[in-house]
Amino acid sequence: MEKFETNRLKLLLELLFISTRLGFTSFGGPVAHLGYFHQEYVKRRNWMDEKSYADLVALCQFLPGPASSQVGIGIGVMRAGMLGGIVSFIGFTLPSVIALILFVILLQEFNITTAGWIQGLKLVAVAVVAHAILGMAEKLTPDLNRKAIALFALIVTLLWPTAFTQIAVIVVAGLLGFIIYKNVKVDHDQPTTEFPISRSIATLCLMVFFGLLVILPIIRDLTSLEWIAMFDSFYRSGSLVFGGGHVVLPLLEREFVPTGWLTEEAFLAGYGAAQAVPGPLFTFAAYIGAVINGWKGGLVATVAIFLPAFLLIYGTLPFWNVLRNHSKVKGALLGVNAAVVGILIAAFYHPIWISSIISPIDFAFAAVLFSLLVYWKLPPWLVVLAGALGGLLIYG
Repeated sequence: MEKFETNRLKLLLELLFISTRLGFTSFGGPVAHLGYFHQEYVKRRNWMDEKSYADLVALCQFLPGPASSQVGIGIGVMRAGMLGGIVSFIGFTLPSVIALILFVILLQEFNITTAGWIQGLKLVAVAVVAHAILGMAEKLTPDLNRKAIALFALIVTLLWPTAFTQIAVIVVAGLLGFIIYKNVKVDHDQPTTEFPISRSIATLCLMVFFGLLVILPIIRDLTSLEWIAMFDSFYRSGSLVFGGGHVVLPLLEREFVPTGWLTEEAFLAGYGAAQAVPGPLFTFAAYIGAVINGWKGGLVATVAIFLPAFLLIYGTLPFWNVLRNHSKVKGALLGVNAAVVGILIAAFYHPIWISSIISPIDFAFAAVLFSLLVYWKLPPWLVVLAGALGGLLIYG
């Protein structure tokens, strides 16, 4: 027993060390993160085979939430059980959380929210989200039906800008995908993968996930406590995001900017800064939480927005081999992914475009940053640095 515990501790420490190193060095967004994971865990350390890794990535693409973070959690689970998932998450996420909280302290301590380099960071956000839209649209809306679903999502989200509108759009898009693509081809010869979580624990995690979605808004209304309201907003945002980190932008913007918890300028400055740090883009929540309630708010926001990812990955791992062989489930996902593109375009217009592109020089500089990112293929952190320095020179 003692030997077992010693070996388990060694596994957890090794997992923490490796995931922390990845957390400090994994720039480039979700797709890049999956590449880093593949190189480290499959190629270099042989912790899992190619088929098992592909199986895990497929599951995390299916679920709402931060796909790359969920893959990291899943690898931790497969290596060292449920605690391994937590350790893997902490290592990969904590570096960017700390960096963004320190960024907030810098902004508030020196009162530099109107500095020229902040405008540069806002224009970085324009370039990054435009790039994300192009890539996602090409992949997720290849046919006319899915383009129509994306257009529907765009129009509804722009004309009725509420948090509940986006939930409704996702539900309707899933139903449309369920109907239109109910006979989509499924590869029944895919390999199965065993995950070290029992179905009873998985079911409990799913019950907690859905229970919190229902209970948190009720507690929020009954108590009117700011901490509960903040936790509810971040939890709901983390629960309803399909398509990766960039799509959380409109949900967070709707939750926190109209309510007056932070300004659009502060929101976009933080989003630009989030491009400069490694790790998952969902850690942008740490920035918002720190703006609202200091470093404690940053930590609470991080827990709240990532909690759905844990509950969903723990809750679905044992059932994935059955789910992915249902064509109707896959069809619904195709519709949801198409709607994600429309929601992201709406967010690109408001708040990003109308708050950042005010003059011809803004548009010109944003075009330069976009070209550096897309055509010259500079890493995102260099584009962020160029945006900050250019903003300092242009806007003073």
